[in-house]
Amino acid sequence: MNAEAATYAVSLISEPSTGTRALQQETQLNRFLAEVERRALRIAEIGVRNRDDALDLVQDAMIKLVRKYGDRDSAEWAPLFYRILQNGVRDWHRRQAMRNRVMVWFGRGAPGDDEYDAVAAAPDPLGRAPDEEIQNSEAMDGLEVALHALPARQREAFMLRTFEGLDVAGTAVAMGCSQGSVKTHYSRAIHSLRETLEEYGPDGSGDG
Repeated sequence: MNAEAATYAVSLISEPSTGTRALQQETQLNRFLAEVERRALRIAEIGVRNRDDALDLVQDAMIKLVRKYGDRDSAEWAPLFYRILQNGVRDWHRRQAMRNRVMVWFGRGAPGDDEYDAVAAAPDPLGRAPDEEIQNSEAMDGLEVALHALPARQREAFMLRTFEGLDVAGTAVAMGCSQGSVKTHYSRAIHSLRETLEEYGPDGSGDG
């Protein structure tokens, strides 16, 4: 997925725009989708641990945002978009749970049989030394393992606040819960992650 895909998501479902304001709104929406797609894809990958499914979820969230909320003020787009995306991730997990129950019934597997590789770390900046690349990769792997171990709502709160930078109010909109719940989920996530990552030692190497 790239900027062209974000533009396509808008052009695919938008009526031909007329008037300066409509054109400006469409331009802003295209820019928003292009800026958010990489972070959204990473959040979706961490949530479902499958890149192809994550791509589908992000594309679907983009389309739903444009169809339902494209005419909203641009300040509302991020919380609404991430609420759509998180709902998509939860729906994906419900479908997987149902699939696993069906597979068990027919004797072809068991819940937890599907093992996916951890989400690959984002590309490092050019010029980074090899040992720094290794340390960065190990630290990211450790964080992703710890994130996967969190309850879903704690993971959502942490990723939306830390990765996307939404404030408490925006995160509450994205998650469809109260601001108090966001604070609770986020606080518990931070506490759990700190305890888990301390096992890796100060440098994340696991030698502490």
